[in-house]
Amino acid sequence: MLREFVIGLDIGTTSVKAVVFEMTGKVVAEAEELISSLYPQQGWVEQDPIEIEQFAVKAVRDVIKKANIQKDELVTISFSSAMHSLVCIDEEYRPLSNGIIWADGRSIEQAEMLKEQNGEKVFQKTGVPLHPMTPLSKLLWMKEVGYKAYENASYFISIKEYILLKWFNKRVVDYSMATSTGLLNAHTLDWDHELMEMTGIKKEQLSEVASPTTVLRGLKKEIAEEMGVSEDLPFVLGSADGQLANLGIGAISSGEVAITAGTSGAIRQFTNGFSITDKRETFCYAFTEDYSIIGGPTNNGGIALQWLKELLNYEGSFDDFTKEAEKVDPGAEGLIFLPYINGERAPLWNQQAKGNFFGMSITHKKEHFVRAVLEGITFNIYQIGQSLESLAGAPEKIYVNGGLSRSKLWLQMLADIFGKEVYVSESHHSAAWGAAWTGLVALDKVSSFEEIKENIPMSSPIVPDENRHKNYLEIYKKYEALVKDIAKHF
Repeated sequence: MLREFVIGLDIGTTSVKAVVFEMTGKVVAEAEELISSLYPQQGWVEQDPIEIEQFAVKAVRDVIKKANIQKDELVTISFSSAMHSLVCIDEEYRPLSNGIIWADGRSIEQAEMLKEQNGEKVFQKTGVPLHPMTPLSKLLWMKEVGYKAYENASYFISIKEYILLKWFNKRVVDYSMATSTGLLNAHTLDWDHELMEMTGIKKEQLSEVASPTTVLRGLKKEIAEEMGVSEDLPFVLGSADGQLANLGIGAISSGEVAITAGTSGAIRQFTNGFSITDKRETFCYAFTEDYSIIGGPTNNGGIALQWLKELLNYEGSFDDFTKEAEKVDPGAEGLIFLPYINGERAPLWNQQAKGNFFGMSITHKKEHFVRAVLEGITFNIYQIGQSLESLAGAPEKIYVNGGLSRSKLWLQMLADIFGKEVYVSESHHSAAWGAAWTGLVALDKVSSFEEIKENIPMSSPIVPDENRHKNYLEIYKKYEALVKDIAKHF
């Protein structure tokens, strides 16, 4: 009997990962290539799309060798990708600029001006918060400053779209990636004429918008040979990493919330149709024609803990550093951390936000600061979750993935703060598995997205402590009051 495998190709911010899965979700092999970020000016963050495309080819080639699978055993390769990147390319599909990624802050002024002048109208159309992360803001900046690559560009695409161009010679973008540009009308799932006119671009300069289950065929011969796959192998368009992380961990039904906590973080939930809040605290990105994902991303997840580790010159492992917090009771003896060391997206949507420690005392030691940072990260996610509740109700079940989910201490803290059981997959490749499963849906290898729930290896749930939960709710009130008071000073 022929074995069958599927690859999820995850184009992230920090790396390109290719993961081979069995049809049941079991990881067979993985390969990873770290991506370099470039900082040409203060607040600018770019990546080289040519390098990333080469890394993607290499990752696929390497993971196939590691898994020792034959060409005819591979069912499909499907894509996951980080959102909000923007590349200017010419008529021959050559990059005129690097990929300007979500962390880039050069368009702060344009985002703020748009927020003041047309904020409510644009948000109602797109469901995308007005922030420097979006290609909408980046394009406004390019137009205003006369950015040479913008003026000479024939097309404007994401890094993921650049890879598809190189491999299939097609300009196509899935609903999620298109929505995240800030240029798509979420009600029609088509590019918005008014927003294109505002940014000075035309519809023909953007890619065709398509379903995540779109099958791509006709891989270029030289790419296929370099990867070690068949030219006729079907690839599947896939989606953005946030949507696929939810899918890949099984958080797809009503009342099910997924929290991703890696370098940055997010809390998300699937919903029918288009759903936004008047406060504009959360996003709503389309996934399919019928389903969207609502939620909020934070810039400050594990990066805040890594910053503290380096600041304190702690030479032990990351895991040992995190365990320092075990020496201190919840609340860190009055020390509260506002985790905005890297600006902030949700819930503030303010790139000028700054981090703060409140309540420092001469009695506080290293372990207090570690605990306060972990709690601050988690309170921030909880605060975003409160906005989600206003749209979708209180969560019934919480799923978690990302690097911090490897910390038992933090998982217990998360369960205690939310007061809910927390579920963790045995695999840390939720976005890649979500991409792979989307490929299986597209090729009719499985009957539905929902069926993935039966194919996710899960660990035992983490149960909250009711007393700690009550204590944390009181501490959170102080945290929330501090956020509201200090935000006006940013």
